[in-house]
Amino acid sequence: MKLSNSSSSSSSAHSSSSLIFILILCLFGGSESRQFSKSFSVSPIYSPYSWLPTIPKQTISITAPLPTVKPKEEDGLFAKKFSKIEKVEHDLAKARGSIREAILNGEKQTRSTPIHEDSNNFVPQGNIYNNAQAFHRSYLEMEKTFKIFVYNEGEPPLFHDGPCINKYSTEGRFIHQMEQETRFRTYNPDEAHVYFLPFSVVKMVSYLYIPETRDSRGIKRAALDYVNILAQKYPYWNRSLGGDHFMLSCHDWGPEVSFHIPNLHNNSIRVLCNANTSEGFNPSRDVSFPEINLRSDNITSFIGGPPPSQRKLLAFYAGGIHGYVRSVFVNYWKDKGDKDIKVYTSLPKELSYLGMMKKSKYCICPSGYEVASPRVVEAIYAECVPVLISDHYVPPFSDVLNWDAFSIQVPLSEVPNLKEILTAVPEDKYIKLQRSVKQVQRHFIANNGTPKRYDVFHMTLHSIWLRRLNIRVHD
Repeated sequence: MKLSNSSSSSSSAHSSSSLIFILILCLFGGSESRQFSKSFSVSPIYSPYSWLPTIPKQTISITAPLPTVKPKEEDGLFAKKFSKIEKVEHDLAKARGSIREAILNGEKQTRSTPIHEDSNNFVPQGNIYNNAQAFHRSYLEMEKTFKIFVYNEGEPPLFHDGPCINKYSTEGRFIHQMEQETRFRTYNPDEAHVYFLPFSVVKMVSYLYIPETRDSRGIKRAALDYVNILAQKYPYWNRSLGGDHFMLSCHDWGPEVSFHIPNLHNNSIRVLCNANTSEGFNPSRDVSFPEINLRSDNITSFIGGPPPSQRKLLAFYAGGIHGYVRSVFVNYWKDKGDKDIKVYTSLPKELSYLGMMKKSKYCICPSGYEVASPRVVEAIYAECVPVLISDHYVPPFSDVLNWDAFSIQVPLSEVPNLKEILTAVPEDKYIKLQRSVKQVQRHFIANNGTPKRYDVFHMTLHSIWLRRLNIRVHD
């Protein structure tokens, strides 16, 4: 199965791709350029992320529309034949223009307008979004335009499969839902905007990792061989050097697997739970994926909680000591005996984990071995304001969601001052935070069966859509 590395190397590319300046920009993007091969023309990423009407028009580069007038035979002119990728790029250019219009001109919306509970009529609005109007227009353009090709190569359990019940559930559920998708999935690769590499790092770890030897080379070889097979069989990987391809992983080793395939790491869209900027996560290209620890198919019992007036406990945490951030937090607060901040490494049998979250105003979510924590989404489900304690973490969907509106983010250095930080929040401010948690909840719901609009599956697709809008692929 293993092929030569050269089939996916930069030297085999026969096309070029360039980043374009658009108004869909990523929240913590730096000023550095993406590193492609010499055959790519690279422009700096517009930074920082902003959907603001003051961005000058000249920062936008949009492909000229396809001609609509056919030349007459007697004119002696010949109609230009547009390539398949040019037609795909034309669709994206129209979407960019539509989104730019929403940003520059604004939609006729006000925050006082009631939010529709019917998901078919839902209109994003309010301060939980960086720019609700731009997000809404972008989402509608995605529904109208976006097409994803899923490579059929590979057999379960390593490919086209994944876990659906445990802390890696979002990885498996996305793979399964993408396999069953009818609206966004295309079986014609020539009309696709992105290409999905449907391997599961969780399954690879389960079947290929040898714990006794700590040898993970089998996992890396399997992923590399898979990409090389696709690069040999199809033209799409080499055309963009992986720039319009995406992988998805909620396992801690997801980034490490991508490191073994340079073009996957440097060019592709990596959808990762481990969204750690100190370990190479690039918010302008990569997507932060929420980690959700689903214990059963029925999530309705997890959703909801009492109003602020019935939440008498200031803050709550329960969990093991995993990783440096968590050890610093637990070692400082566990034995303080503070009646307002309850910290447990082992929850007493008479207490319910979910019940404690629903009694608390704030749920503490420190990073573990890696930056992501399933407690963030658990807190949102319980309508408890999440307190993120981490360094270098990019929260999920930061491209459109304003996390300051529904969470408290505390750097590791401020752990000793945690109680002062939380008690300093005025009551009216806390009530707004808690209401915003309820509002943002729909975007983190992992629906069984067919996904619903604006849920976690579609929010993930939207983040991928934004990254694809940020590049242009040429023949």
